[in-house]
Amino acid sequence: MNFQLEEDIKEALSLLEAGDPLEAQNVIEVLFEHDLESTELSFANRCCTFWIDANKRISNISDPFEQGEKLLTEWKSYQNFLGNGTKYQPALLAMQQGYFSKALEYFTPLFEEKDLLRRAEVYRNAGICYKKMGNFENARVCLSEANKFYPNMASVIAELADCYALCGEERFGKVLFREAFYIDPEKIDIDYLDSELIKCLIEKTREKGYTGKPLLHWIPVYGILSGVFSIKRGLSSQEVCRLKQNIYAMENENKDPCCNTDILVPKLLNSYFWLIDHYVLTHESMNKVNEILLQIKLLDPNVYDSYVK
Repeated sequence: MNFQLEEDIKEALSLLEAGDPLEAQNVIEVLFEHDLESTELSFANRCCTFWIDANKRISNISDPFEQGEKLLTEWKSYQNFLGNGTKYQPALLAMQQGYFSKALEYFTPLFEEKDLLRRAEVYRNAGICYKKMGNFENARVCLSEANKFYPNMASVIAELADCYALCGEERFGKVLFREAFYIDPEKIDIDYLDSELIKCLIEKTREKGYTGKPLLHWIPVYGILSGVFSIKRGLSSQEVCRLKQNIYAMENENKDPCCNTDILVPKLLNSYFWLIDHYVLTHESMNKVNEILLQIKLLDPNVYDSYVK
């Protein structure tokens, strides 16, 4: 890209960052007259085209919350739309800043929602927008509020963990990520997670061949085996009781030849890990630990070998 074109494209990127993809595309079309082969212009133009089309797709939605959620969903489609080719980073950053700034406008007027679950979802989505815009402090405030209004939502805790990890506070990130994947892996949208801490773990788990829902359930297993989920916390007596009940139910389910082992096995393994941690933290007899280790060995010898090495 020559210097003059580089200067001219800044105007288009400024418009994209300001949330005006239509006007940005108008500028780009003029620039194409001088350099039709520019890969940078082509990439920026594709960003504009997607955003303009996304706006059209939400134009028939009347509810602001649903409009904002649709934009967030469209962002995942945008990743697929771009594919794995070379990306023009300035355009990508301008697009992300402007896109999530616009999405945020749908959520901020809804901060006083009466229904606490809906209010928590509003604050969660606002937190995602702030995080994608690089404003991690406001993101953490929104996500903390979401957790206050409706505690223990795995989706909220995972996003909060991501914020801590992005800010360099990996210890808090590890604690919260492990908590979120223990509560309900299927409620976590990994496409919105950005920290290297979790992205590397997700990629390593994918490399094992897991996709879809099984991938979500294997992430905490490999989080333990790789040392990412290394920080333990104590369980209340109620949590221990519930954990043991869940293990008992899953063990019985696993005896059924028709059970879904793709999900059941990693769920059971993760539960075993939590129970072992409880026994260690409360200084229980090693016999109890060894009993669980035997169950892990019978369930998945490879996981057992990695866990005890």
